[in-house]
Amino acid sequence: MKRLALLLAASVAAFVPISAPAQVPAAQALKALFADEWERTLRESPETASYNGDTRYDDRWSDLSPAAIEAQQAGDRAALARLQAIPRAALGSTDQLHYDAFEWQLRHAIERQRFKEYLQPLGHQGGVQTADGIAEVMPFATAAHYRRYLSRLAALPVLVDQTLALLREGVRAGQVPPRVLMERVPAQIAAQVVDDPTRSPFYRPFRQFADSVPAAERAALATEAQAAIRDRVVPAYRRLATYFNTEYLPRTRATIAATDRPDGLAYYDFLARYYTTTSLAAQQIHEIGLKEVARLLAAMDQLQARIGFRGTRAEFFTHLRTDPRFFHRTPAELLAAYRAVSKRIDPELTKVFRFQPRLPYGVRPIPDNIAPDTTAAYYQGGAADGTRPGYYYVNLYKPEARPIWEMVPLTLHEAVPGHHFQFARALELPDAPMFMRTAYFVAYGEGWALYAEQLGHDMGLYDDLYDRYGQLAYEMWRAVRLVVDTGMHLKGWSREQAIAYFKAHSPKTEQDIVNEIDRYIGTPAQALAYKIGQMKISELRGRAERALGPAFDLRDFNDAVLATGSVPLDALEKRIDGWIQAQPKR
Repeated sequence: MKRLALLLAASVAAFVPISAPAQVPAAQALKALFADEWERTLRESPETASYNGDTRYDDRWSDLSPAAIEAQQAGDRAALARLQAIPRAALGSTDQLHYDAFEWQLRHAIERQRFKEYLQPLGHQGGVQTADGIAEVMPFATAAHYRRYLSRLAALPVLVDQTLALLREGVRAGQVPPRVLMERVPAQIAAQVVDDPTRSPFYRPFRQFADSVPAAERAALATEAQAAIRDRVVPAYRRLATYFNTEYLPRTRATIAATDRPDGLAYYDFLARYYTTTSLAAQQIHEIGLKEVARLLAAMDQLQARIGFRGTRAEFFTHLRTDPRFFHRTPAELLAAYRAVSKRIDPELTKVFRFQPRLPYGVRPIPDNIAPDTTAAYYQGGAADGTRPGYYYVNLYKPEARPIWEMVPLTLHEAVPGHHFQFARALELPDAPMFMRTAYFVAYGEGWALYAEQLGHDMGLYDDLYDRYGQLAYEMWRAVRLVVDTGMHLKGWSREQAIAYFKAHSPKTEQDIVNEIDRYIGTPAQALAYKIGQMKISELRGRAERALGPAFDLRDFNDAVLATGSVPLDALEKRIDGWIQAQPKR
């Protein structure tokens, strides 16, 4: 760890001036602010602490009471005032980068307060009904770890009741989500209502104890867990099910557009700016999407001809979605195949990076209770202190809907060198405050991961023409997002119209397409960030290649992008422009 930190420091030092002694007081004030605000983040969001490997708050949940929500919002306003009292000009360039990123986060958090998103506290892809997922990141190596988890279980009814109060207030305020999404939620709640506590998703940690947990304590811990689930957890979910199914669901809205919410047009405009970290208007993004779709269709048609398929594009899509040779038969075979693809990628990374993070990653199946309603895969970052690796979670639900030709770009995106490199490298940035080491600006993070899919060409991973088509199909998927997201939320498209457009321009399977469209409905504008971020990183790579000529080294460029940490795109552009100027020319 220390050796890598020194190497990273050396790479950053190539284009970062060292602060002068006179700048120390401002730097110290900034460091103290960052430390205080990180502690506030963990205190206010115990789940965030758990995900980062900090176990101090593993016995509790976030407080969703009105008083706690107001206190958190007031804390953001106070933090911004404290930040702006620090003279930015007195900071070195690295501290200025951190200052700007933190200010961006705070300004947008404060602007976001007006939209009262907390009045929709659960969605079809997560909420209190999937709270059992926290066990995926908590340690269970000692009896004390289990006792913290038991305290968390005992406290769950409070979280459920606070969620119920927010749902009721949302109904009164007209802040309700689309019914087509919420119709997925009753089954998720029902999965938590069990007659046998040992069949509860919350009971998973008690099914097998680590050797380090004393055998004499295991039975008592398991018995206490069963009692907590039977007497507290299940009754709380029964209350949630009763209200949700009989009162809330009928009051959700029949429309899907974010612009149908109170103050909806301003809300969608804000989200587009927030997720892309740009000033692009939604209409501009729609037009960018149309151009990218046309460009990629031409490339896909050319590759279809090379493959030798004699038929229309629609027929080729059907072939890719249905031919049995493109699918594994069982979940076990699919999981083994994902792990094999990961191992195939690992040794090729030296072609495109000088530095690689030391934190390892693993490949896990997405839990069964959320797999039907979620995406093909996702990444979960490792603990900030290195005690838990990163994990690439893959969806094994319906193997017949998980084509082989998508596995290489998907793994490049979610695992290496995509999200795992991005998050693990950030954790190893020297002297960076914790908020920067764990930051997630969506356009940077997802833009990098989509760019990483294209690095498969540089790594020699697309020698199979179907894998190469899969890469184009995955890029098309992100271009289609620009069109359908803005189409639904800005231009009045129906859900069915968006699904039809997606199917006409992408060979992804129907299972994935429907889940994707519902995701864009449930999280407006988030999907816009991927292509916008990737286009910016690719633009910067082209700029560096032209400026440096024979001196350009892809490994150095990729390392420089990751060395910034997650930042808004304009900050990344300034940083890379400075890096280009600092490089020796031949």
